Amino acid sequence: MVNPGLFSGNKSVNSVKVSFRIPYFTQWGQSLLVCGSVPVLGAWNVKRGVLLSVIHQGSELIWGGSITVPRGFQCQYSYYVVDDKKNVLRWEAGKKRELIIPEGVQSGQEIVFRDLWQAASDALPFRSAFKDVIFRESWDLNDTTVGVNHINFEPEREAVLVQFKISCPNVEKDSSIYVIGSNTKLGQWKAEKGLKLSYFGESVWKAECVMQRSDFPLRYPFWTLHHKRYEEIVVKSTYRYGKYDRSGKFSIETGSNREVSTNSSMNDVKYIFLSDGMLRETPWRGAGVAIPMFSVRSESDLGVGEFLDLKLLVDWAVASGFHLVQLLPINDTSVHGMWWDSYPYSSLSVFALHPLYLRVQALSKNIPEEIKKEMDKAKQQLDGKDVDYEATMATKLSIAKKVFAEEKDLILNSSSFQEFFLENEGWLKPYAAFCFLRDFFETSDRSQWGRFAHYSDDKLEKLVSKDSLHYEIICFHYYVQYHLHLQLSEAAEYARKKGVILKGDLPIGVDRNSVDTWVYPNLFRMNTSTGAPPDYFDKNGQNWGFPTYNWEEMSKDNYGWWRARLTQMAKYFTAYRIDHILGFFRIWELPDHAATGLVGKFRPSIPLSQEELEREGIWDFNRLSRPYIKRELLEEKFGAAWTFVATTFLNEFDKNFYEFKEDSNTEKKIASKLKTCAESSLLLESEDKLRRNLFDLSQNIVLIRDPEYPRKFYPRFNLEDTSSFQDLDDHSKNVLKRLYNDYYFCRQENLWSQNALKTLPVLLNSSDMLACGEDLGLIPSCVHPVMQELGLVGLRIQRMPNEPDLEFGIPSQYSYMTVCAPSCHDCSTLRAWWEEDEDRRLRFFKNVMESDELPPDQCVPEVAHFVIRQHFEAPSMWAIFPLQDLLALEEEYTTRPATEETINDPTNPKHYWRYRVHVSLESLIKDVELQTTIKDLVRWSGRSLPKEDSGVDASLVAALSVAEAVSVLSVAEAVSGKQKFSSTTEKPVLVK
Repeated sequence: MVNPGLFSGNKSVNSVKVSFRIPYFTQWGQSLLVCGSVPVLGAWNVKRGVLLSVIHQGSELIWGGSITVPRGFQCQYSYYVVDDKKNVLRWEAGKKRELIIPEGVQSGQEIVFRDLWQAASDALPFRSAFKDVIFRESWDLNDTTVGVNHINFEPEREAVLVQFKISCPNVEKDSSIYVIGSNTKLGQWKAEKGLKLSYFGESVWKAECVMQRSDFPLRYPFWTLHHKRYEEIVVKSTYRYGKYDRSGKFSIETGSNREVSTNSSMNDVKYIFLSDGMLRETPWRGAGVAIPMFSVRSESDLGVGEFLDLKLLVDWAVASGFHLVQLLPINDTSVHGMWWDSYPYSSLSVFALHPLYLRVQALSKNIPEEIKKEMDKAKQQLDGKDVDYEATMATKLSIAKKVFAEEKDLILNSSSFQEFFLENEGWLKPYAAFCFLRDFFETSDRSQWGRFAHYSDDKLEKLVSKDSLHYEIICFHYYVQYHLHLQLSEAAEYARKKGVILKGDLPIGVDRNSVDTWVYPNLFRMNTSTGAPPDYFDKNGQNWGFPTYNWEEMSKDNYGWWRARLTQMAKYFTAYRIDHILGFFRIWELPDHAATGLVGKFRPSIPLSQEELEREGIWDFNRLSRPYIKRELLEEKFGAAWTFVATTFLNEFDKNFYEFKEDSNTEKKIASKLKTCAESSLLLESEDKLRRNLFDLSQNIVLIRDPEYPRKFYPRFNLEDTSSFQDLDDHSKNVLKRLYNDYYFCRQENLWSQNALKTLPVLLNSSDMLACGEDLGLIPSCVHPVMQELGLVGLRIQRMPNEPDLEFGIPSQYSYMTVCAPSCHDCSTLRAWWEEDEDRRLRFFKNVMESDELPPDQCVPEVAHFVIRQHFEAPSMWAIFPLQDLLALEEEYTTRPATEETINDPTNPKHYWRYRVHVSLESLIKDVELQTTIKDLVRWSGRSLPKEDSGVDASLVAALSVAEAVSVLSVAEAVSGKQKFSSTTEKPVLVK
């Protein structure tokens, strides 16, 4: 807020003119509009906002408009891009702007607010990942004197008071912000004579100075569209902002000079308030490590990584130069009561934490000796190569129940627990009731729960009533969640203080037998299943089994369920990964009777109508939408067993043409019938082979008929691969190929873009966490522009390039708004990838590492070093590495078969998620050599180091210039054995 004392000696006023000026490049048919919190600016109704007019100033479009307001006026406002009907096309990100008229402004005078558009990327430093963690010292300047330069301004004809305002989210303690420029008041580009700004909190710095119009030396004309004539503009001054650090070194911001200007028609302008956005600095870049919570190993855990192990992981991250630790989802997945629950993306509850990660030793300070002995015995038994999910869960819950019996009254009556309960009872009570019913009925399938199959608030209150016989069981679930909350909160706070971001994961779906589908069945399409079309991960598509969302129903309360999820996550995390962000544009929807992911359709999407197809000469819809099964196809697929298949699963409805029987006409029915046949020893071939071939028969279609609207159709993915398509006439083939391309790559783009712009902003505004989107797979062209518009950070995996003409991505060409990584949990590790395909390995070695030598069969540390270094040096905001890939830098950690380090196999819907790092965190913390190797890579790449370890000694700086001269070819030669690095002047760790 401007200091009222600055404007002294003025008379009271009746009205003041307020003008808005903002440069912004629009497309034809677009305009800019200002809308605010008061009626004169539309009271946040954009249709009633003030439409701005435009002038050309050089190569820029400057939008402007004015309003008249009374003395003491204040409001909030924002700018919007609208079409000719004032429909919003785009809006500013970040906080609403503040407009405050200082006291003492004379009647008839004009105040000009000169703003810059607030892009979504500009708001990222204000997310908690930066504000509360990385730049936390900058935001802890609250004890700095807050104020402005006190100037008594007597308005004169030739004088203008200019207020400079800049946002500096990354300012070290004892640093100062200055503005210097061509004007004498700005030091004539001499830093020591510049104008010092004062801190106003929230990273904002301001200062005012009075400038004389006699200092307007530069003039040039501009064309006004409104007046259709040339007017004279006077460039008042050019300037830039800069920083004095604690050592007295001055650094000026990057980019071109800024300008403050006025023109001949603005003689009444006495005040110009500049809102100059962000201090322009070299983009901040950081690095992180990714590992599932269950994969962590410590000397204290009981069979699996635990929340309190994160403190050790944070210590190792800081020692290695990392600013971020990324986890997979940590919500409870206890649906089946067996190892299938190891799948972390199939949530039982999107709010409850997983009991798997509970440290039972930390439940109480007074654990009886016999229970301690049980813990020690269990620790030895469960300390295996991989996670034994079932044994670990059973052991932890058994021990937790015994500790609960000892201290339940003490904990449940504590003020800390009561506070936790009151804050979380909205989800905690349904969760505890669901867990009780699941265990009582021995199933999570609520259709087996009798009168409790359908949720109601009244039934819930009876289930959790203190008078119920099972109330102690309900309280046990409260108790476990309370301690999980305490332990994760402790780890999260530790990470913040160490300058390390905890990054969580927001799954795209929930299990169909979950608390959420029980309590909110209207929010889900329970007769459908979620998946992904064929892509890099699986050529046959994926079927995750989750029900798709009823977005129309969710929108009725402005996506309250999603907002609650993000609010809950923000209690522990300062950043998060949006799993399968493509699902917020469109989701691959499958019928619930599908077992695979191939025969689906996008939702929402514009289908092919029957009328559209008929106009193109396509008529036989039954032929195109039902499995096309000819006798010759059966003989080709099943050989001598074709008669058994035809008799068991099919009916011959025409000569040599077949259709599936009623008990075999879906994929799940086929699987069930095959299982029955196998149990009766009726199968002549393996069950798996028969299943695959029968699924192929059922998928031999060209069009998918909409089950709800039978006159609407969807092209089957990769329809040209089917014999059904190949048997069509040429005209039908050409029409269907054209319509296929239109459906998948053209007609949906605007619809999908609009869909994402309805839902994603709600997620982003629900918390102040930094959001990253997993944008892998079949990516519509609308995705990246929308992500850029919303300030979402994307993901780049080198082996999955977005560019269709590339086999391997080029990290040096990645955009800043990305996370780059050599691998992720959904694909093989760097070591396994290197070893699994000899031809691909040779191409990578030749084309990327630029060597004509034969590559090593194994991913030796030199290869890992090259790939990891590529990613560290990428322009991406974040380089995040799976821990397994980092361990490949040291030969001693590569003794385990590479295939055993894979976390997930997306082609297997029943994959057992159980990988554990074979070395403990305590051992890694002692491994100074590995830490130094990684830390040096961070330094050389120019990425930020945690504050505790940001020093660079002179010898490293001296070696750096030499190291940078090492060519990519030299690295490849070193790997192949053609050249060895041994000199201390060359980059270390290339040869051990």
